[in-house]
Amino acid sequence: MAYIDFDELYNLYSKRLNYVAYSITKDRYLAEDIVQETFIKAYKKIDTIENTEKIGSWLAAIAGRTAIDYLRAEKRKKAIPSDQTLMEQMFSNEDTSPSIEKEVEIILFKEEIQDFLYTLTLDYQQVLVLRAQYGLKEEEIASQLNLKSGTVKTRLHRARKQLRKVMMQKPSA
Repeated sequence: MAYIDFDELYNLYSKRLNYVAYSITKDRYLAEDIVQETFIKAYKKIDTIENTEKIGSWLAAIAGRTAIDYLRAEKRKKAIPSDQTLMEQMFSNEDTSPSIEKEVEIILFKEEIQDFLYTLTLDYQQVLVLRAQYGLKEEEIASQLNLKSGTVKTRLHRARKQLRKVMMQKPSA
C-alpha cells in the first residue's frame, strides 16, 4: 500500500465531506465535528483501503454514515423517559425543592402526559395511573384489578411503549 498523507487528504476532501455532513445534519458546526470524526475513523482503518483512487468516495461514505449515526443517537437522547423510576419521579409529590423553572417544566410535562394518557386503552390507562400516580407495586395493582402479576407487568410495558410512541409522533412546538 502506498503512503497516504492525511494533510493532503484533508485539503483535498474536507470541503466535500463537510458538504455531505451538512446536507444530512443541517448544522454547520456539527458537520465540522463529523468531518473530524470521519478523518479519525479513516486513519484507524486506512490499512483496509485497496484502491487509493476511490479514497474520496470512501471518505464520503464514512462521513455520511457518521452523520446518520449521530442523528440517530440524538434522537435516542431526546426520547421520552421510559424508565419507570424517571416517570415515577415526575409524578411523585416528594419535596426535592427544585427550581421554579423545573417545577413549571414538570407540571407542563405531567399535563402533557395526562393528555396522551387518554389516547391509551382503558386497560393500559389503569395500570399506568396506579403505578405512576399512586406508586403501587405490580402485586398491589394486580390485586386491585384482579389480575395476575405477569399481566400487570405486560400491560405496564406495553402502556409505556404506546405512550412513548404517541409522544414521539406529536408535532414539536
